[in-house]
Amino acid sequence: MTALVRCISVLAGALLVGCVAPPASSAGSFDLQAHRGGRGLAPENTLAAFRNAMQLGVTTLELDIGLTADNVVVISHDTALNPDHTRDARGAWLPAVGPTIRSMTLAQVQAHDVGRLHPDSSYGKPFSSQKPSDGERIPTLAALFALASESGNTQVRFNIETKIDPTRPDETAAPEPMVRALLAEIDKAGMARRVTIQSFDWRTLALVGQLGPDLPRAYLTSPRTLRDSRWTLGLDATSFGSTPLLVQAASAGGKAPVIWSPAFNDLTPAQVRQAQALKMTVLPWTVNQRVDMLRLLDMGVDGIITDFPDVLGDVLRERGVAAMDHRVLPVTTAR
Repeated sequence: MTALVRCISVLAGALLVGCVAPPASSAGSFDLQAHRGGRGLAPENTLAAFRNAMQLGVTTLELDIGLTADNVVVISHDTALNPDHTRDARGAWLPAVGPTIRSMTLAQVQAHDVGRLHPDSSYGKPFSSQKPSDGERIPTLAALFALASESGNTQVRFNIETKIDPTRPDETAAPEPMVRALLAEIDKAGMARRVTIQSFDWRTLALVGQLGPDLPRAYLTSPRTLRDSRWTLGLDATSFGSTPLLVQAASAGGKAPVIWSPAFNDLTPAQVRQAQALKMTVLPWTVNQRVDMLRLLDMGVDGIITDFPDVLGDVLRERGVAAMDHRVLPVTTAR
């Protein structure tokens, strides 16, 4: 996810003095993010999905991470094995939610196949066009960084969400060990200039501000998390005039760019304008229908997170909006 500040004068088109330039992009471009690697097209959070998204020419790979029992950073949205897309070593579908990622070693985690959706699962119905990739394992973050490097892609960014729930502290690693392990992997791969850290649990982002102050931070919000101050660093959302003002307070003191990532259905044009006036990038999630993509483009958002990066690429091309990677994405059928 880029940390794009509105640095271009609408009238003159010249860069304003003192603007913060986003990493690995040119000012004025749009951030096309493939949610979980683009789970509408390939199995979520797998190397197959990330490879496909890079071939499409997306700006950013959006992904989630957890920490195993042996402290390896792995890519998984779920804090426990999900029976909707997980088979055991014998190829049998898990009958129920499996063990937590935190309770298993990397070897135990990777004994499972996450390469296709369970055919009887309601979870997979919106993604009926997803192409299976049998044999995919829950990858390490290091493997994704290696994949990007080996592909020769020097521009794609990584928007990494820490999957941590302050209301269920026993399900995952605590914020500090998770953040330290994540920052160590980023540093080892030399990917700091291409990474944003995002989270609904803003304790994570406060730690990133202290331990990795140059990394952009994305403050995820939803109606549920805004109602519970355990998610918002102890701040009471009702005490602020708006969510952008809440994010501004939570991110105060940091020197890296700040992103606000709201649930797209709750976003208004006034909020977009306010957040951008506060020097935030606005990047809503998870937008899968063309009509919603068009509506958000009309609002002037800085980017969109989607399960269908092919559809969004088509919409951007129709609108004449420049994505950060200028490769042409394929035309798709309407959704």
